[in-house]
Amino acid sequence: MALDHSRRETITLVDELRARQNRGSKAIASASPEERAGIIADLRQVSEELKLHEARLGELEDEFAALASRLPNVPDDAAPEGESEDDNVEISRWGQPPDFAFEPKDHVKLGQSLGLIDMERGARTSGARFAYLTGAMVGLQFALVRFGLEFATARGFVPVLPPVLVREEAMYGTGFLPTDEVNLYVTRDDDLYLAGTAEVPLASLHTGEILERWELPKRYVGYSTCFRREAGTYGKDTAGIFRVHQFDKMELYSFVLPEESKEEHDRLLAWEEEFYRALGIPYRVVNVCTGDLGASAAKKYDIEAWFPGQQRYREITSTSNTTDFQARRLEIRVRLAEGNRPVHTLNGTLFSMRPLIALLENGQQADGSVKLPDVLRRYLPEEDLVLRPPSRAPFP
Repeated sequence: MALDHSRRETITLVDELRARQNRGSKAIASASPEERAGIIADLRQVSEELKLHEARLGELEDEFAALASRLPNVPDDAAPEGESEDDNVEISRWGQPPDFAFEPKDHVKLGQSLGLIDMERGARTSGARFAYLTGAMVGLQFALVRFGLEFATARGFVPVLPPVLVREEAMYGTGFLPTDEVNLYVTRDDDLYLAGTAEVPLASLHTGEILERWELPKRYVGYSTCFRREAGTYGKDTAGIFRVHQFDKMELYSFVLPEESKEEHDRLLAWEEEFYRALGIPYRVVNVCTGDLGASAAKKYDIEAWFPGQQRYREITSTSNTTDFQARRLEIRVRLAEGNRPVHTLNGTLFSMRPLIALLENGQQADGSVKLPDVLRRYLPEEDLVLRPPSRAPFP
């Protein structure tokens, strides 16, 4: 606020000096020789002062823009106050956590015994938090892709395979820069960033455009590989594929009229819930607190699945209403009778790698096999609906 006050004062001073300069320039033409000398001397002094204050204004504008770029979106009144995920508020639950008559395994042990996940070779190839998905796990992943794509397109989402290398403007426009730079991978030779979510290229799809009212809502579903450094999470969720540097994700994204974003947010949540009910994964929905919203979201819902291996609910997907935060930065507007206004944008993850974990852990059987939900029957061979230990390892 103090910086803004100094900036406004300097703008006023620069404007006054420019006005004096313009008045003096016009006065020279009608001034007498004696008066002209005094006017020229005054103009020289004004010009020197103007150069100094214009330079100062440039510095203040740069400093102001740098600070303003770190301001997050204004939280919705319905977002609970709090500082971390511990302050999120549960609003509903669906399904019952399975009551096993045996000690349930986590996805790491299941992945090893069933020949589905190879963390050791992933680390050998790329480092910590990288993995090979092998065998039937690959079929399961693409069964989810096909199910998710049909699910989303049936609800009016246009499918998109977006670029995953994006410019700095795209990262800034979606709110991942400058505040989340520590978690981004960047190719310094080309100044391109590896997107951590398809939200970034999907949001940027209409950068600088003026959309017509009749075009909205515009809904897209994007599938892409995502990259995150996961800085600040060292020692947290290091086992298995719960928190990795590279993963594939299907993302929902909406451009809507400003007055329709709250209803669209509820629709996105309802669609996400419908998707996970079809998969039979027990979950709860939480209203995310202000301190856990991130830069761009005004309101966010998380769906947290039950993970028997951890004996608790963990986030597997979320949906955010970013109101006009991203649209203002990306200059995406809608043409209205009262003038052009920024649209509102929303995003929601349909699935990533975490539902794979939930399916393995919740579907495990006493004999060490894993039963997959019937909704995936049309996308998998009959024998792959029950995952069993392979006769030999996929990579001997």
